[in-house]
Amino acid sequence: ASSLCVCDLLVAQCDANCCCDPDCTVADFSVFSECSVSVVTGDRQLCMQESVLYSINTSTNIPQMVTETVQLVNTNVFCVQTTNYQPALSYITPDEPTVANFDRLLGEFGGNQFNAKTNTVQNAVGSAQARNLSRYEYGVPILTQDSYLKLPAPLGTKTCVDSNPVGFLVRQNFTCTQDVQLENCSIPALTLRTYTGIQIVPVPNSQSGINVTVQAVTMQSIDGTLVRGNFSDQIPSYNSSTQICTNVVLGGSYSIIYTAQGAITNVLASFTLGTISRSPFQQSFQIRFTEEGTTPAVLSGNPGYVFGMPLIAGFKLPQSGIVKSTNRFGQLMLLKSSIDQSCLSEEGKRVAVLFGYNMMSGCKLRLNSLNYTVAAFCQLVGDTTLNALKGQQFPEYVAQFGNTQPENVLDWVAINMVSRGEQASAQAGMCKIPVSLELEVRWTKYGSLVNPQAQIVNVTEKISYAFIPNNLGGDRTVQISTAVTFLDVSQAASPGYKAQPTIDAKLPFDFFFPFV
Repeated sequence: ASSLCVCDLLVAQCDANCCCDPDCTVADFSVFSECSVSVVTGDRQLCMQESVLYSINTSTNIPQMVTETVQLVNTNVFCVQTTNYQPALSYITPDEPTVANFDRLLGEFGGNQFNAKTNTVQNAVGSAQARNLSRYEYGVPILTQDSYLKLPAPLGTKTCVDSNPVGFLVRQNFTCTQDVQLENCSIPALTLRTYTGIQIVPVPNSQSGINVTVQAVTMQSIDGTLVRGNFSDQIPSYNSSTQICTNVVLGGSYSIIYTAQGAITNVLASFTLGTISRSPFQQSFQIRFTEEGTTPAVLSGNPGYVFGMPLIAGFKLPQSGIVKSTNRFGQLMLLKSSIDQSCLSEEGKRVAVLFGYNMMSGCKLRLNSLNYTVAAFCQLVGDTTLNALKGQQFPEYVAQFGNTQPENVLDWVAINMVSRGEQASAQAGMCKIPVSLELEVRWTKYGSLVNPQAQIVNVTEKISYAFIPNNLGGDRTVQISTAVTFLDVSQAASPGYKAQPTIDAKLPFDFFFPFV
């Protein structure tokens, strides 16, 4: 009991009112007023707990401590009747590093992850259970000939754990940090063969395998330039003179084709290999599933928009439906701000409008009217600023719902254009140019009160104009800005109830005879 005495805080000294302190003597007990800890017990999960009760007997002239050993009954329905493994009742004391065990501890705990033996046993048990299935089910790890499909992913921290299993029909995006020594960059997690030299089991209880089809390999230089590469068994290699490592796997994407019966028929993959000059660096992987015979389509909501998803937009052709870009992040876009705030340096770089996210961006355009006629200067400045505000192809329609299809024309709302200052009369010696673009998106809650859906009801495009001199005589900077605002115009909802049913019953005329 003395080893479980929580009030014993002083070393080799008696703690006041601590009746379980072994350092206290009879003389100490005589001045105790009470026992601060009256019950000392072991594991409280046991059904029968051997406990020691402490109390002070004040009925005598000199107070004395009274100790009583009892068996307390655990009133909890779930309790441990017996324990046959004593170390389970306490925390394991870690080994202190010594000269004799240092190498063993370094091999066990020196990496980014450890407990490899435990994980191997668990993975083997999980794979054995999964192989008894005749078809893949949601979340079941996708099996390979020797193990299962695993990719680097973060676990608790941003550091990559290289044994993350891929679950069937679980769409995932992984971004984690690899921290390795450049001299050892040829580890399996950074080698292309690790992700391509595997065979996927089509159904768990099958003995056959499906090879991974590599569709594309992109090479990324040390400055971020991307070029198309050729697929081969590239192995990471370290150059000691330049201190860089080439052919390192920086990311990949898997597209898994499956049938309605839960069988995998094809696995398509593309990878990005790059050159690294420092560590740590990031790895990114993407998993997508597509049912055989269907065209993959990613929605921004079903049916209503989901916050953070891009707005669906497009153009309407005469006597036809809506035409939209296949890149849903490239349909409705605004100007993207840059570090140097130059409109020309960031020309063509846009950012998608995300539902529910108000945004503001801008840039600066430096003008010089030298070597231009007045008409040409005004035309050039107007076209340049308008292109910076709206881009090359600004859409005309926006989908009301996140799953609106192009053929349903009535489910699209036109973008209303409103100009500020456009009707102002031209002034002599001045150029009228657009300087700001504002998008106002009005949306409302649609459907049930329990699960309301976001529906866009109106989109307004406002362009503001300003006048600048057409003969600057030098450089002049014009500030250009874009903004998008989302307004919730939902009316206060009130629950409605159906009218009480009316009883339309016809009784015979003598039904209550002879009472009436």
